[in-house]
Amino acid sequence: MDIAIAGAALLVALPFFIIVGALVRADGGPAFYAHPRVGRGGRIFGCLKFRSMVIDSQARLDALLAADPAAREEWEATRKLKNDPRITAIGRFLRATSLDELPQLINVLKGEMSIVGPRPVQQSELDRYYGAAAAHYLTVRPGITGLWQVSGRSETSYDQRVALDVAYVSQPSLLADIRILLKTPMAVLSRRGAH
Repeated sequence: MDIAIAGAALLVALPFFIIVGALVRADGGPAFYAHPRVGRGGRIFGCLKFRSMVIDSQARLDALLAADPAAREEWEATRKLKNDPRITAIGRFLRATSLDELPQLINVLKGEMSIVGPRPVQQSELDRYYGAAAAHYLTVRPGITGLWQVSGRSETSYDQRVALDVAYVSQPSLLADIRILLKTPMAVLSRRGAH
């Protein structure tokens, strides 16, 4: 099912990929970004996204966190910033609509991700926030969408995110996956917790 859905979606989205790729590249940087994430069994893979940040994003993040205690506290609590100065104009739109994650269809075709599952995390997140729950996370492929996406995304705490991942993995169900897929368009359109 993953391969069939991802393949069909890629064919439909091809014109969009070409247009968005050109818009993202307008600032001179690459169209895609592959961020190291932890996959099934602990394998590290490059999680693909349309680049939504400035090219020197890590340096800007480091400078912001060093100068702004409130931003540092927000980052440490959620690993996200509501007013992230690293995000480009096109990136803001792509993130708000979750369209920046469309290239992950390629990750699905490569067998690194599923359509539905826990969102892929960095090794540092797995080590810091998951504890014993990491064993649950590592048993499945991470997903393009999942229980966290349809439950408020960035409006939830990281502890809630981990609990949602454990709940999803503990009770695997095709029906639950279908429900998540059906809720995803509304979650994306409402933009709840998207930043």
